[in-house]
Amino acid sequence: MIEAQVGRRVLDRIVGYLLSPLLWKKIAPRLSAGRVQSVALRFIIDREREIQNFVPQEYWEIEAGLQKIEGADILSQQVFTAKLDKINGKEAEIKNKEEADSIVETIKNRQFTVADIKSKEKKRNPDPPFITSTLQQESFNKLKYNATKTMIVAQQLYEGIEIGEEGPVGLITYMRTDSTHVAPEAIKDVREYIVRKFGNEYLPESANVYKVKKFAQEAHEAIRPTFLSKSPESMQKYLDPDQFKLYELIYNRFIASQMTPARYLTTSVFIAAGEYMFSASGTTVVFEGFTALSKKNEEEEEKKKHIPPLKQGENLKLESLHPSQHFTKPPPRFSDSSLIKLLEEEGIGRPSTYAPIIQTLIIRDYVQRVKGYFHPTELGFKVCDLLVQYFSQIMDVKFTARMEQELDGIEEGTNDRVKVLQEFYGPFKSSIDFAQDTIKKDIIQTDQVCEQCGKPMVIKWGRRGKFLSCSGFPECKNAKSITSGVKCPFPGCTGELIQRRSKRGSFYGCSTYPKCTYIAKTLPEEQK
Repeated sequence: MIEAQVGRRVLDRIVGYLLSPLLWKKIAPRLSAGRVQSVALRFIIDREREIQNFVPQEYWEIEAGLQKIEGADILSQQVFTAKLDKINGKEAEIKNKEEADSIVETIKNRQFTVADIKSKEKKRNPDPPFITSTLQQESFNKLKYNATKTMIVAQQLYEGIEIGEEGPVGLITYMRTDSTHVAPEAIKDVREYIVRKFGNEYLPESANVYKVKKFAQEAHEAIRPTFLSKSPESMQKYLDPDQFKLYELIYNRFIASQMTPARYLTTSVFIAAGEYMFSASGTTVVFEGFTALSKKNEEEEEKKKHIPPLKQGENLKLESLHPSQHFTKPPPRFSDSSLIKLLEEEGIGRPSTYAPIIQTLIIRDYVQRVKGYFHPTELGFKVCDLLVQYFSQIMDVKFTARMEQELDGIEEGTNDRVKVLQEFYGPFKSSIDFAQDTIKKDIIQTDQVCEQCGKPMVIKWGRRGKFLSCSGFPECKNAKSITSGVKCPFPGCTGELIQRRSKRGSFYGCSTYPKCTYIAKTLPEEQK
């Protein structure tokens, strides 16, 4: 284990210590590259290019509002919706309004008949207790906390919260872990709690055991509350809102992980109108199981479609036919949650490294977080393209995942640390030497002239982003910011907005600062 840890550290330093100075020299100072960080950047850049190259395709859907002809109860009288699913036994593909209108005209006077009904009971098992990566994902999905915020708040809950006369109490177990294992005494406590709070039918015969992913280090147990007696409600007065929400998430997830599955009855109905087949499905809860813990369970139940009791061969009354236009959508940009999930699935990095990696990408201005989603910057594209061109191995997902396995092999005693490092270092050092000799610093000429010496101004990259510099540097040190061209909205100000960077990310400030101190996260909407 020590050999594996040393190997991982040395490998990361070989990559970081040799690649980062190359970026300083060829692009801009204070940039960085790393074994996992660079692959994470590539994921974001590749996804952005997918979005840029995406061409939306038009398609149409047709929905029918249907009602039982006979039925006295309220449920029977309700109109339910069915969607056109198949035409002559094939998937319905309606590409334009003309096709949709033609189908509506054809079937509006047809008899709608129940062709088939299928009912199936499904089980939904509870999720395992949190590990670092799943906590970060769920925290973003449910609470909109980014990975860094999640880890900061979890650290506070772990280190201890002042609870009246008790003093500081650690409310959760260690939050950097890749194991779903839970201590036997905690399992005993939670099983007793479930019987006491919900009843025997909510308790499985034996404790639920969850699979641990291959090569998990399992140095710590899963993230769980340290004392079940300290419920979120009883602790709320001692916690700030962020701490309370995260503690409630961890507390409920742990209890749910040891409860019985929820059971649902799913009914699918197929309704024929000649060669046109419509389908509708509805779900009813047979047994709520672990979902009894969720406050939103009732709201979710209300949102589910309910279908009246129907019989095969029964005729239905057509209330409405509604064609609707849609367009295919590009893949979504990565969020903290989806990026961490992908890194984990690909076997890249460790749970404890995900939050710092994302934070580094933002601090270096390779990406910007906009409403929770990552948008790569021009600098991010520049760095990624250079690394892909000259260091294809480092940027290759499969190679990076294989290196993780090689390091895990050292821990298992099947690999030798020095051998693994030597096999990596030789080709990598050759790539570094070739890049040093081949890459020329990218300097972009402009039509602007230096006010001090008359030489042309060029665009360069600095630690705060792009700027204009005199081509006569270092003899002439004249430099200035590149403005966005948007006038400062502050009354009476004649300046323009400039994109600036800080430790918290990018923002826009006035070119006349400190005379005008206007700042904004984004450009004024009406002037973009």
